[in-house]
Amino acid sequence: MSIYANPPVHRAALSELASIEDTDLGTLPRWNLADLYAGSSDPQIDADLDWAAEQARSMAQAVKGKMAQMTPEKLAQTIVWYETIYEKLGKLGTFAFLNGATQRTDGEAMQFQAKVNERSTNISADLVFFSLELNAIDDAVMATKLADPAMVPWKSFVERTRLMKPHQLSDELETYTHDFAIVGGSAWVQLFDETMAALSFDVDGKELSNAETFNLLADRDRDTRAKAAKAITKTLGDNQRLMTRINNTVIKQKELEDKWRGYERPVSSRNVANEVEDEVVKALTDTVTEAFPRISHRYYAMKAKWMGLEKLEPYDRNAPLPEADEAKIPWTEARDRVLDAYAGFAPSMAEIAGDFFTKGWIDSPVIPGKDAGAFAHPCVPSAHPYVLVNYQGKTRDVMTLAHELGHGVHQVLASEQGYFNGSTPLTLAETASVFGEMLTFQSLLADASTKQQRKVLLAGKVEDMLNTVVRQIAFHNFETRVHDARREKELLREDFQTAWMETQTQALGSAFNLNVDEYGDYWSYIPHFIHVPFYVYAYAFGDCLVNSLYAVYQNSETGFAEKYMQMLASGGTKRHHELLAPFGLDARDPSFWRQGLSLLESFIDELETL
Repeated sequence: MSIYANPPVHRAALSELASIEDTDLGTLPRWNLADLYAGSSDPQIDADLDWAAEQARSMAQAVKGKMAQMTPEKLAQTIVWYETIYEKLGKLGTFAFLNGATQRTDGEAMQFQAKVNERSTNISADLVFFSLELNAIDDAVMATKLADPAMVPWKSFVERTRLMKPHQLSDELETYTHDFAIVGGSAWVQLFDETMAALSFDVDGKELSNAETFNLLADRDRDTRAKAAKAITKTLGDNQRLMTRINNTVIKQKELEDKWRGYERPVSSRNVANEVEDEVVKALTDTVTEAFPRISHRYYAMKAKWMGLEKLEPYDRNAPLPEADEAKIPWTEARDRVLDAYAGFAPSMAEIAGDFFTKGWIDSPVIPGKDAGAFAHPCVPSAHPYVLVNYQGKTRDVMTLAHELGHGVHQVLASEQGYFNGSTPLTLAETASVFGEMLTFQSLLADASTKQQRKVLLAGKVEDMLNTVVRQIAFHNFETRVHDARREKELLREDFQTAWMETQTQALGSAFNLNVDEYGDYWSYIPHFIHVPFYVYAYAFGDCLVNSLYAVYQNSETGFAEKYMQMLASGGTKRHHELLAPFGLDARDPSFWRQGLSLLESFIDELETL
């Protein structure tokens, strides 16, 4: 039970270093957003919005209709101006989002976030012309401009922008689409977030939050897990009318936009944004789906035997093994474990990660109204990233901390490339996070002194990898099913349930007792389906990629860490095949994905001997 030395802060950002005292976990830090703004009433916010609005109007007046005729030097100067405006909007948007992320049930915080989003959308409407004109420049003319030294720093930015060229609409339609987002996609995302944050779950007479309740699904006591699952089933079921409507609308809106933009498949727009070819993603998803029987089915059959059960229930999936040590890990121990693992790989990696703890860049406790789960937000190069976790002292929470700090280190290094060039596709963004997890896990495994400790650690890692690879590809398969089906008709709750149950059964296998009445609505709490459709395969992409990278690391003598850190510092300036070439890897080769799964299979092989 937590003892709150400081109550949750509402209406203003946490502008001073704060913390919460927990009797089991110690001092849990809150983040300090003052590096962005002093609070939601900071007058600098309106001043920056006004500045961005004036700059956007001035740029439109000075630049619109003239980009094709610009010299390379002038075009480079114009891109710098454009980036400066967007970095200011990025800082504003980041602050509004982070300020709201820990107080979703506070009306003023949500009103403030909506205000910043609406003003930013209105401001950026004046800049819609920029990418349209950049993409309208003839390929040969653009090639000449990019060959000029003045444009060399912007080569990757221009090439990434021009990936959208085949899917670009008219100037008028692009402006309309941009303006309509306020009451379109972004509005549905905010409705989903507010709804999920406000949900309460009655577990044994106690009203618990989203994060608290889902955490109980990994409790040692099976009755506790069952009660939590029952509460989740009831609360999600009570909200199915709204969740079905949100998903129907988001999916249909995506279908309409995809049709206008000429994307061949629902996943194609995400692949373009991720700078990865359709065939690469298909090779990944097909390889993992084909491997379900020999990885997830095999592991969960073993787990059922270990737990003395004929069948596992869904709430047993993340249950600790009977011999697992469930002592809570204090926050300082988790911090030291991750930083030591990072330092063993590269001291500079640990130094960067350490700043998150000492400079107020991380928010760790579970509090009412806070976003569930975890994330790392890159913010802007002129500031620094922020990390959010819901730390509850389990080994899995330590791994989550390592994961998000991996993102944070990556974002700090990539920020050297600037606001535009530092942005990394989702597929590569997961590389550093999963690698950070692997370093931390291997550190824990090396310290295991008994077979039992090794078994528990290996099982925990296998389950994390299954959640990252199998579960996320099952999510991808579910998304593919419902997006395809939505093209034919409005989907009922039962349609979502059918797609969910069939894809979950395919992924988890016969070791589970999957009942639609108890498990059929669990699809509706997954935020990625709403926030970023088809995001989820990026987790599996990153995990398999890291497994292949880690194999290279284990077999390398010297120089790997330096090449790895250089890869992270490249940000978004190189595509996946360029980044992996120094390591002798190629994601376009189907055997690459099989190699990525081989580490997971080897862990399961060892567990069979233990």
